[in-house]
Amino acid sequence: MSFGPPNDPYGQPQHPQQGQPGYGYPQQGQPGYGQQAPQGVPPQGYGQPQHPGYPQQPGYPQQGYGYPQQPGYGAQPPYANWGQRFLGTLVDMLVFAVPYALVIIGKDTPALMLVGALALIGLAIWQLIQEGRTGQTVGKKALGIRLVRESDGQPLGVGMAFVRRLAHFLDSLACYLGWLWPAWDAKKQTFADKVCSSIVIRTH
Repeated sequence: MSFGPPNDPYGQPQHPQQGQPGYGYPQQGQPGYGQQAPQGVPPQGYGQPQHPGYPQQPGYPQQGYGYPQQPGYGAQPPYANWGQRFLGTLVDMLVFAVPYALVIIGKDTPALMLVGALALIGLAIWQLIQEGRTGQTVGKKALGIRLVRESDGQPLGVGMAFVRRLAHFLDSLACYLGWLWPAWDAKKQTFADKVCSSIVIRTH
């Protein structure tokens, strides 16, 4: 009687297939019990969170992070109404009232008149720079509105803001009709805004 390894019914000895791990051994490419997966390899299984750099699993749509659309990209910008624009202009006029008063009062005092004139010029230049770079003068900031390009929602720039100031003479033609135009215009634009492709929007 032989006591060798058991044979199968066809007389072939039972041996594990060469190159195949037996029961209880970790599968090739999978970490064994108590072992950690190599760094850079995503964990296996369902329901694991997605990480940057890993391919999206089929059937699980990847969630994105939306950003508010800017004017010119299909979004409807929140146009400032005529009342907001008017009040913003009124605040800007009140800001200029103090140096202008110095000019009026200083008619008999050349030094005081010079101070008032310099203050007016400096304030006008500062307001123009602020409007060109940020889209807001003192009055626009107080009313929560901003002057931007219609194409991309960015500030006009100092040069274009100056051109828009000059284009306001169109608004004064025909009994100041251009200043009233935002009251019924679809984009709340004056004639100067239409010429310069600018809009005034609400910031909050």
